[in-house]
Amino acid sequence: MRVGERSEKSAPPRRGHELSAADVTVAYDGTDVVHGVAITLRPAQVAALVGPNGSGKSTLLRTLARLQDPRTGTLTLDGGTEAALDGRVLSAREFARRIALLTQGRPTPSGLTVRDVVEFGRYPYRGRWGRPDPGGTAAVDRALALTGLESLAGRGVDHLSGGQLQRVWLAGCLAQETGVLLLDEPTTYLDLRYQVELLDLIRDLADDHGIAVGVVLHDLDQAAAVADRIALLHDGRIVADGTPDEVLTPERLTEVYGIRINVDTDPATGRLRTRAVGRHHARSERHHTPS
Repeated sequence: MRVGERSEKSAPPRRGHELSAADVTVAYDGTDVVHGVAITLRPAQVAALVGPNGSGKSTLLRTLARLQDPRTGTLTLDGGTEAALDGRVLSAREFARRIALLTQGRPTPSGLTVRDVVEFGRYPYRGRWGRPDPGGTAAVDRALALTGLESLAGRGVDHLSGGQLQRVWLAGCLAQETGVLLLDEPTTYLDLRYQVELLDLIRDLADDHGIAVGVVLHDLDQAAAVADRIALLHDGRIVADGTPDEVLTPERLTEVYGIRINVDTDPATGRLRTRAVGRHHARSERHHTPS
């Protein structure tokens, strides 16, 4: 089965949560790196966070997942009035039943199978002293099917490629069965086929199952293809937040990235297409410009 291919077996529960951050400021070693950010992830929508290296995308995503403590700000779930950032409202286990995060650079566990690792995603549902998880087997089966890993379920993860391992970690997040899914550069290490299929899966999770998805992407074309909304970050601030057409303008991208970026529409798909213009591209354009 291909990544994200629909089947009764692979259909996760239909549920979503709204996750909102307000006035979030995050500091490292006393220096603010995210400044007063506000963002809302809504059920059945994909929100992409884009921007140059060091713009605060991953830090913001980790803060939304309660893995990074903010200096100021509130995080609310489904319109709640109390900040959930410090755990006063939801315990870590309760929070993990609602929000899952796929981070970058996870270590490769040794001596475990693919299924073993995906089963880690069920930790919020397992009680103390090994109480059973009645829905666990079905959830893991669905996650393996959605990520195209069924045939690899018994293989040791230390024998997988980087792209395969990335899909294993994603399957663990899906097995968590949350209403909010946060993904930090999920297409890293994936070849072109699996990049496209992963983006299709992200859209399916939002469209068919009402999941609120927040995803950090470096590829602006991927963001334009998959996202309902794009938040463009620069120097720790959101400088634009809206539809791809509203945010991905050549003037704004050129200013934020510090390099000329052209934007047009792909005639085959009707989607926005971006191209950074380096010195050699510019020289080629001058050479081919009619006199």
